[in-house]
Amino acid sequence: MAEEQEVVNIELLCKQLHEASDGVQRQEAEKALVEFQSGTGAKTLAQCQMLLERAASAYSQYLAATTLTKMVSRNPCTLSLQQRIDIRNYVLNYLATHPKLVHYVTQGLVVLFGRITKLGWFDSVDKEKWAFRNVVVDVTQFLQGSVEHCMMGVQLLAQLTAEMNQISESDANKSLTKHRKIAGSFRDTQLYEIFQLSCQLLRSALESSKTLNFNDESQHGLLTHLLRLALNCLTFDFIGTSVDESSDDLGTVQIPTSWRPAFLDFSTVQLFFDLYASLPSSLSPVALSCLVQIASVRRTLFSNEERAKFLSQLVSGVRNILQNPQGLSDPSNYHEFCRLLLRLKSNYQLGELVTVEHYPEAIQLIAKFTVESLNMWQFAPNSVHYLLSLWQRMVGSVPYMKAAEPHLLETYTPEVVRAYVSSRLESAGVVLREGLEDPLDDVTVIQQQLDQLSTIGRCEYGKTCALLVQLFEQTAQRYQELITARMNSPSQQQPIEEIAILEGQLTWLVYMIGSAIGGRVSFNTSDDHDAMDGELVCRVLQLMNLTDSCLPQGGCERLELAMISFFEQFRKIYVGDQVHKTSKFYRTLSEILGLTDESMVLAVFVRKIITNLKYWGHCEQILTRTLTLLSDLSVGYNSVRKLVKLEEVQFMLNNHTNEHFPFLGVGVSVQEMRSRTLFYTSLGRLLMVDLGEDEEKFTQFMLPITSAFDNVGRLLAQAGTAMFQAEDAKKGLIGLARDLRGLAYAFNTKTSYMMLFDWIYPSYTEVLVLGVKIWSHDPQVTTPVLKLFAELVQNRSQRLQFDVSSPNGILLFREASKVICTYGSRILARGDNIPKEQIYPMRLKGISICFSMLKAALCGNYVNFGVFRLYGDDALDTALHTFVKLLLSIPQSDLLVYPKLSQTYYVLLECLAQDHMNFLSTFEPNVFLYILSSISEGLSAIDPVYGKTEDDTGRKRQSYVPSCA
Repeated sequence: MAEEQEVVNIELLCKQLHEASDGVQRQEAEKALVEFQSGTGAKTLAQCQMLLERAASAYSQYLAATTLTKMVSRNPCTLSLQQRIDIRNYVLNYLATHPKLVHYVTQGLVVLFGRITKLGWFDSVDKEKWAFRNVVVDVTQFLQGSVEHCMMGVQLLAQLTAEMNQISESDANKSLTKHRKIAGSFRDTQLYEIFQLSCQLLRSALESSKTLNFNDESQHGLLTHLLRLALNCLTFDFIGTSVDESSDDLGTVQIPTSWRPAFLDFSTVQLFFDLYASLPSSLSPVALSCLVQIASVRRTLFSNEERAKFLSQLVSGVRNILQNPQGLSDPSNYHEFCRLLLRLKSNYQLGELVTVEHYPEAIQLIAKFTVESLNMWQFAPNSVHYLLSLWQRMVGSVPYMKAAEPHLLETYTPEVVRAYVSSRLESAGVVLREGLEDPLDDVTVIQQQLDQLSTIGRCEYGKTCALLVQLFEQTAQRYQELITARMNSPSQQQPIEEIAILEGQLTWLVYMIGSAIGGRVSFNTSDDHDAMDGELVCRVLQLMNLTDSCLPQGGCERLELAMISFFEQFRKIYVGDQVHKTSKFYRTLSEILGLTDESMVLAVFVRKIITNLKYWGHCEQILTRTLTLLSDLSVGYNSVRKLVKLEEVQFMLNNHTNEHFPFLGVGVSVQEMRSRTLFYTSLGRLLMVDLGEDEEKFTQFMLPITSAFDNVGRLLAQAGTAMFQAEDAKKGLIGLARDLRGLAYAFNTKTSYMMLFDWIYPSYTEVLVLGVKIWSHDPQVTTPVLKLFAELVQNRSQRLQFDVSSPNGILLFREASKVICTYGSRILARGDNIPKEQIYPMRLKGISICFSMLKAALCGNYVNFGVFRLYGDDALDTALHTFVKLLLSIPQSDLLVYPKLSQTYYVLLECLAQDHMNFLSTFEPNVFLYILSSISEGLSAIDPVYGKTEDDTGRKRQSYVPSCA
């Protein structure tokens, strides 16, 4: 009686959790039910059974199903084999006697059946009888019953197949090898039979499709689960590669050889084409998904002749769909069909496709479908990627095709390019007038599509260039007229909407011209193509001159981003050390713009960079992209030597102040200051070209930074007084730390690094440490300062190989030790009163940088650490003890949660185990156990990098034990 009352209370709690309006009451109910689900004994089993038998509400039934699933999934499992067999049999009987349960209760019980079957797959009652493998026989009884029973049987098989193919929470703590062993056994013994059963049932459904009522929930549900079962079989991870779903369109379905009969019998392929044609749009997308997988079946499953017949059937099916495209008006059907088209080229060569009987008609229909799809740019925009990728791959295969049959791409690719270009230009006006989401806002998708278009456009490049030139000239001419009129008569009302539309269209055209130039490949080009590239480049540069002249009055941000994208492609193809200086290209630039050589072209690049830095410092995206372009230019060996001879570059080296580049001032936000590191990295590389040992030139370059540092030093000296200008001092220090980090990264030679070190030590290192003391609680200050010191102690390119008599290595380590201890002592003093969601930026990120800094200093091979003990200097000991304190302040669970922290910790630990074992041997037992436990956790981590590092650390400790004994 008491047990029954407990069950009644649980049912009441379920109702309160899902129906109560009082939040406190729901929270109390949830807490009590979580406690119930943590039960492991026979009492909990009995209560779950009573909940299911009483069936007081769907909520309590679902609770019982999920509780049993959790009990079965626990590792180690507390249930005996007989108990699990009883649960499985009970679930099957319960489903058989309750065919009309609420859908989520059915799903909960089906999941329980799949989980218990998978986890007990290798359990046997005796030597000759497996406990849980009689799956198909048990489920067949469901399939012979009513529609509801049949649907339940199919659902059981579909869930079991999915369960076998995925790593559930219960598997997370188990060996991946065991999961693959179970999945492999299921694949070899049951999966093919299940797939054949699904096809057989689908054929029966297809034969009676005219009498089926798709509005009937049971019949619709049965077909849904049947199609899902077939799809689960085809998407099974046959060889244990665990392919990421995001890259599934590049994958091959590794069907076992034993499945050959199913695919040599071409009725299987035709079955799913017929299902697509016969089923409503709520079901047909799954049939197409199955065809996508079938089209991806590994090539080696067939002989050459069999493969040709198989491909012919696929192409014939695709052709029939395109001849009757009514179903493609559904977005889901459309998306899956686009994937199917791509798979035809992904899995088969162009030379094989052109030999198919219906290829000419099929390629014509595919081209027509692509053009219509591109023109309807608002419909299913995420599917366009597959169509463009199809054409990109076909065009990319042309140079390697050996078949004699014509591929006809030269006929259809210009149509595809024209459709894409014209539809995107049209979208600029529609977006503005109707207030729609602008495709130009998603730069990542644009770049992906343009990369594909660049290959497609190269097939008939003359037609592509002619189209772009014609549209560009029309648009740019009208834009120039309106801009000129606005500048000459600012008081008159201007057609603002038309100007905005033209700017959108020019943005698209500049992006497309950049991608067209970026599609050039050295083995498949000609002088005529290079001359066409020159024509395109000249037009964009002329537009740039117009837009730059208007920047004092304001500019178009998206158009500027397109310009930067264009310059990136321009640099990659026609500027740099590995680029052949093509005569026709530069001849065209010379005739139209007077740019006769690469130096003059580089001057155009630098002038554009300076203009952007001057006028677009407030726009983080433009600023970052511009500085990335400058960084790319500063890397090449030959081009950087041409760069430093330019007046524009000398101007940047001599005038890097906020007067000329506003983003270097303290008036900008801290977020905008992040770009300064990249800016000074580029300047540092340019400075080093002719620097040599010219200290006067270095001092001259550092004057603006010296002045700023002196000013910050004076402000910090007033800390704690009423005169202290905290915000100016804080921003000044952040900016300077970022600037110096950029220079420290660029100065990778001993001479240049020593100039920087002599400049910064000891005067300005004290300012930096003082800043850490004042703002130790603020990661906006501590992070850039710590990263600066972490960069200074990096022995990159052996730049820190000091002379034997030089104390610089010791001095540098002492400064690093000082900043680690200063930061560490203050962050530890703050305690644990930091919100969980802020723990990484406020605490763990700084600790991670300290670990990285200490590792670089200890492993840099430029410090004789014995000197510290010899002269009684505690810099090494305090740094190491601070590391231990910081480590113990981190919960072990956080070590693996945050990857950057994990990596810095484990590589530092390896360094200590290699060179400082004496220090490790002094640890207290609790510290030693913490480290050993962290190694154990790291070894079981999925990331192999951790495993290798901890394995090395463990071996070094084992080898040290005898010497300690």
